Amino acid sequence: MSDPSEEVTYHVDGDLVPASKATVRADDRGFRYGDAAFETLRAYGGTVFEWDAHADRLEETCNALGLNHGLSRVDLRSRIDETLSANELEDAYVRLSITRGVQPGKLTPDPDVDPTVVVYVGSLPRGGIDGEPVWDEPAILETVDTRRIPDEAVPASAKTHNYLNGILARQELEDGDEALLCDGEGFVAEGATSNVFFVEDATLYTPTTDGPVLPGITRRVVLECAERIGVPVEEGRYTPERLRNADSVFLTNTTWELRPVGSFDGGAVGGDGAESNGTGGNRGNDDGRVLETLSRAYDERVETQCY
Repeated sequence: MSDPSEEVTYHVDGDLVPASKATVRADDRGFRYGDAAFETLRAYGGTVFEWDAHADRLEETCNALGLNHGLSRVDLRSRIDETLSANELEDAYVRLSITRGVQPGKLTPDPDVDPTVVVYVGSLPRGGIDGEPVWDEPAILETVDTRRIPDEAVPASAKTHNYLNGILARQELEDGDEALLCDGEGFVAEGATSNVFFVEDATLYTPTTDGPVLPGITRRVVLECAERIGVPVEEGRYTPERLRNADSVFLTNTTWELRPVGSFDGGAVGGDGAESNGTGGNRGNDDGRVLETLSRAYDERVETQCY
């Protein structure tokens, strides 16, 4: 926004409204039951990054919920672009939510849907190797007792308004700022709001999405970048001990992009000599080179798509 003191404008059901007047009904199913799908996106230079991938995942979530909202991608994208323009924002985060709307007060949803659609935005500086990171320092990661909900109970690929699993995990934190959840068998799944990667001997590892792992858009871009630049990748099932002994560990999500982990379960990542490499990466046996190389490749992807 040109004037930080100005009130943010949101997009609610087709109308641009000041944030203070952006409301939904108390009997909306998104509020009552968490019966809603959402995507968090980034805009760089006024262009939404990886729009098609986010639109695909939003569609998959709505299909999993049986939420037939009837809105086209063109319509949804135009609402996002209108909201960014109304707030004069080029570098921003965007949240797009679609609820099943207002229906009779019963758990079983009606097939006929009049959806509630909300877009809100906020300023978010560009990250990447050459930009200003959105995080102040490397993450402090802690393993928690809360387990990731099994895919058989709630599809891990669905991004819904129900974030209770992550909330309970974050409440367990003592000194950390991200919680690491394992699956029911004790294998690493993901962070409360992030996907997890680690590096050993210049090879990149990440938990497979065959388990209860959200297939993050940033996660996918990182894997594509790794393939393009020749970094070996393995997706599998790993114990927390593998992360403790890794050369480096980092987290990914749309807002953090690639965020290094400086401490895991109270110990420095990468051994006793772990330290920042000046670009936010860790210094383990690989001197943070894999993370730095991937961060640069990610930044180039942003440049290609958005500028």
